[in-house]
Amino acid sequence: MVILYEVHDNLYVNLTNKCPCACTFCLRQNRDEMNHSGSLWLEREPALDEVKAEFEKFDMSKYREVVFCGFGEPTERLDVLLDAAAFVKEKYGKTIRVNTNGLGDLINGKNTAPMYEGKVDIVSISLNTPNPERYLELTRSKFGIGSHAAMITFAKNVKRYVKQVIMTTVGTTLTAEEEDECRRICEKIGATYRIRPFE
Repeated sequence: MVILYEVHDNLYVNLTNKCPCACTFCLRQNRDEMNHSGSLWLEREPALDEVKAEFEKFDMSKYREVVFCGFGEPTERLDVLLDAAAFVKEKYGKTIRVNTNGLGDLINGKNTAPMYEGKVDIVSISLNTPNPERYLELTRSKFGIGSHAAMITFAKNVKRYVKQVIMTTVGTTLTAEEEDECRRICEKIGATYRIRPFE
């Protein structure tokens, strides 16, 4: 069962396969691994102690960041994510990034942003599109039309507690005008806008 896997000079943490979205462009629809990781489909969700023990198998000095992102939405297991992040930060002194769809507040039924303070350095959020209707079409979020606004609210809130918030869209999926709108949303929040290459 693959809990940790390498991509470039970062180590990724695969905590869950659960996700409230079924994005039309999601990588897991056409592959089951990343970078020769082995299958990222989990037999079961690993316990916190298993996740901690897994780090012992890797030379942690090699990695720039530890990234919580696997074949699922990491905030589906927010408590385990944050406990594991605190452990990695304390033991290995690594930069911690969370790649998320930004729907953690809806998943957990509360404002989760303050929980990131001191544990997470970078939060990368899939903005996808400036338009709520188009967002729902693309993500097929089980939370419906309010998902886009919830994601924007989370981005604004978490900006107070982490060093950097990045908001991303996928190259070739938006018009230049839509990308400009996304850039304006990010500027308003104080987030960095990044266009990810389509894979």
